[in-house]
Amino acid sequence: MFQPTYPIRTARLTLRPVTTDDLDDVYAYQRRPDVMRWMLGGGPRTREQSRASVAAMAGEDALRAEGDCLTLAVVTGTGVIGTVELVWRSRADRTAELGYVFHPEHGGRGLATEAATALLDWGFDEFGLHRVYGRCHGRNEASARLMTRLGMRQEAHHVASYLFRGEWADQLVFAVLAREWRSRNRE
Repeated sequence: MFQPTYPIRTARLTLRPVTTDDLDDVYAYQRRPDVMRWMLGGGPRTREQSRASVAAMAGEDALRAEGDCLTLAVVTGTGVIGTVELVWRSRADRTAELGYVFHPEHGGRGLATEAATALLDWGFDEFGLHRVYGRCHGRNEASARLMTRLGMRQEAHHVASYLFRGEWADQLVFAVLAREWRSRNRE
């Protein structure tokens, strides 16, 4: 089993496992159409759907086997403002996928970058990942900008590659290798 030493602290944030007590904060952004716009599985969530989401995320506190997801609440003095996650995609290839969701009221201050950087630091330095990639809808400019700020390079633009709400959609794929991550952070 692999998990960070909790909590992970940055200059402005605390990253820790999601708990059922986080329901109100998570529901505050999961009920928003602008947050759920790019997510698979429908539109804004009801409180009960958010309760089920929080319950699922609360069990994602460690990586035990390929396919597991490590989801961490991103906390400020005002509460949970979002989540960051690593999905363990391959033990043999030492690969994971980065994911994140943030309340838009906390955007524009570098908090998502700070949180994702802390999780990637753990993934590369402690968990021993070789490569981390992220994917987003081809029109999700905010997500693409975040991955670029993290130092991830765009590796692919898959045209009309998946069904998204009944229509074919483009998908962008970004990635960073451990050696690139370490080199970036030494500069």
